[in-house]
Amino acid sequence: MSKGKHYIEVNHGKLRVSVPRQMFREDGSLDPVEEQTFRDLMASRYPWLNERSLDVMMASAVKEMATTLAHERRGAPIGREIADDDPEKAVSYLQRHLEHEPEDGEAWYALGEILCRVGRTDDGYRALKRGRGLR
Repeated sequence: MSKGKHYIEVNHGKLRVSVPRQMFREDGSLDPVEEQTFRDLMASRYPWLNERSLDVMMASAVKEMATTLAHERRGAPIGREIADDDPEKAVSYLQRHLEHEPEDGEAWYALGEILCRVGRTDDGYRALKRGRGLR
């Protein structure tokens, strides 16, 4: 999973590597220059890693980044999209999401906005406050 917002974690056998997110473009594909810099770093730190091992590690990193991006793009964006048509359904969706991801500040903030919009201002303000604290 992710380590902070600047790294993703990738396992390569028993080796656990923090891969910098700057190595990826917004769409999750590898930036060739950043990838080569990372490969050089890994080869210097772990001389027993050959090119094939680094290829496998990069493939794992791409998969993990895709999973991370998909995970991060849930929550608030989808909740706001649902709210356009059915605010109560969006509230339910965000509440379920936050049961599993209670540290998602953006989702808390979106929940607060939607709750205020449907007239549940006390709950909305509490959610907004929690969201601001996590952003």
